[in-house]
Amino acid sequence: MLSSTVLLAAGADLPEPVAPGWQLVVAALVGIAVIVVAITLAKVHPFLALVGGGATVGIVAGESIPTVLDSFTSGFGSTAAGVGILIALGAMFAKLLADSGGADEIVDTIVGHASPRMLPWAMALVGAVIGLPMFFEIGLVLLMPVIYLVARRSGLGLIPVGIPALAGLSAMHGFVPPHPGPLVAIDALGADLGLTLALGVAVAIPTIIVSGPLFATVAGKWVQVEAPHTFDVDPDDGPATRRPSFAITMFSVLLPVVLMLGKALAEIFIDDEDQVLRRVLDILGTPLIALLIAVVVAMFTLGRGSGMDRQTISRCTGAALPAIAGILLIVSAGGGFKQVLVDTGIGTLLADWATGANVPVLVLAWVLAALIRLATGSATVATITASSLMLGLVDTLGSGEISLVVLAIGAGSVFLSHVNDAGFWLVKEYFGMSVGQTFKTWSMMETLLSVSGLVVVVLLGLVI
Repeated sequence: MLSSTVLLAAGADLPEPVAPGWQLVVAALVGIAVIVVAITLAKVHPFLALVGGGATVGIVAGESIPTVLDSFTSGFGSTAAGVGILIALGAMFAKLLADSGGADEIVDTIVGHASPRMLPWAMALVGAVIGLPMFFEIGLVLLMPVIYLVARRSGLGLIPVGIPALAGLSAMHGFVPPHPGPLVAIDALGADLGLTLALGVAVAIPTIIVSGPLFATVAGKWVQVEAPHTFDVDPDDGPATRRPSFAITMFSVLLPVVLMLGKALAEIFIDDEDQVLRRVLDILGTPLIALLIAVVVAMFTLGRGSGMDRQTISRCTGAALPAIAGILLIVSAGGGFKQVLVDTGIGTLLADWATGANVPVLVLAWVLAALIRLATGSATVATITASSLMLGLVDTLGSGEISLVVLAIGAGSVFLSHVNDAGFWLVKEYFGMSVGQTFKTWSMMETLLSVSGLVVVVLLGLVI
């Protein structure tokens, strides 16, 4: 069972506080306030806000400016090296999946075999599968034509069909790597990626069911929205494309997942680290290797399989990178902010405080992420900041327990999307809803996803 409090191990490698406790608390609060105000009121880009927040923490804590700069650039570089490559590879894979028609093949196959009564459940499955390799915004844009079409053909309306798909997308974004949020938390807290991926899927399934198909039946009664004809296209328009088959597409999507899970299972069931099978699975399941293999394989199964030539495949993978430049900068700046917090000793201070206050570590992780999410509107910023603040509290935890802390942070990071979240406005405009209707549907769905995710994580903590 995951203990409710955490004691720092003797000889922990976290630095000693550089200032009195009250000063460090003020430094952390002021730094977070700078980030929140800059993003929400001044409309500053999160990258610049995180840079300013990191500098503020170090200066208020009493560190010299060169020391603060050294801490920030060190954290920035290590995060870019550890997480940035994975995000770039994930974006390339997602672009291949979309441009090859593989994503459309998944959608059409799953939805085409569902009865009208089962359509919300099918759409939840579609959202989860598409959301596994894709960022939320990309998956939403990709799925909207399908959501419109299914809503019109079934006569169910836009909410009962669309909310389950959004739940699937959002759950994958919050709980399952290689999405930026989970990757940042895994990297910051030193969690095992394969194990976190497996537990993330286990947490995502019940949360998608609760916040997706089940909630959609209620939300559909609150808000009735008809699907527009925005994406209606004449099938005779444009050149025909050859899609990869459903089996080939699913093989490509699940390949990196299987490789990373294989590494996690090998670590659990094969004790001898020198055994050939263990060593092979360790290498293939390393996140960088697994995603690199997936992209190379997808160039053939999805790229060549859909009729792309080498030049087209090269353009496709290259076009994926400009769209994620902002995400990479935000994530890396978050790593710099984290390192400043670490070097000031605030992590050690919080660990001591949590021990004395008897605060459940999973609940604390969720609350920190949820509060920052409410303030900034960014799930990624919430994950980065909460992970930084939790560093001193996971020092004595086992691998499975640290993975649950990562997932608790992920659950808190999607709490109550509202007007300071770009996703709120994206959903509002695509669904043609008012602000009030968006709160009743999208915001409520995100809240259910977050709370049910915490409940599942806590239940898993009873047995891990």
